[in-house]
Amino acid sequence: MNFLAHLRLAGSRDEALLGGMLGDFVKGSPEGRFSAGVAEGIRLHRAIDSFADGHPVTRASRGRISPVRRRFAGVIVDVCYDHFLCRHWRRFYPEDLDAFARRVYGVLSANRPLLPERLTCVLPRMIAENWLSGYIHLERVGDALDRMTRRLTRGGAFLRSVEEIEASYAALEADFLAFFPELVAFCAGWNGGPRVPVPVAAGAGR
Repeated sequence: MNFLAHLRLAGSRDEALLGGMLGDFVKGSPEGRFSAGVAEGIRLHRAIDSFADGHPVTRASRGRISPVRRRFAGVIVDVCYDHFLCRHWRRFYPEDLDAFARRVYGVLSANRPLLPERLTCVLPRMIAENWLSGYIHLERVGDALDRMTRRLTRGGAFLRSVEEIEASYAALEADFLAFFPELVAFCAGWNGGPRVPVPVAAGAGR
């Protein structure tokens, strides 16, 4: 899962949001390095990734990516699912998406001394380009995926990977809508972290 989903599932407390974000940037045990609340958020982040990676629906989504880009299918699906979370935000969360994004940016900025160097470096761009709620626009998803080529070996094959999402858009959206309520329920039942509500009946997308 990508940034927005992890943050949505982390819970509302500042420490939980920090842990939900830091899970992508911190290796090894978080115990003794962070407060108990942040460490819980990191552990939940890792539990979410494990649950998502092994789920049959996400495996089906990765299988929709063409063989030429199959090596990058996990990254494409992670970012794609954030796009669909933006589109269907009101099904899963009562707080306005833009307000939630601003709150997260505020929490990260206020806790800059706790952030790993790599996150500190990308935070200004994340805020300026609004990586969280900006993914509601598919062209922004394409830009984000293209940026990732800089960090990948043989990343040239990854360019224009938004075409994979466009080619299977309806099927990937159906995958997300089948999978995300199960992920929310998993987090609600997870014993080592904050509880989050199970989604209510589907309403209009954002």
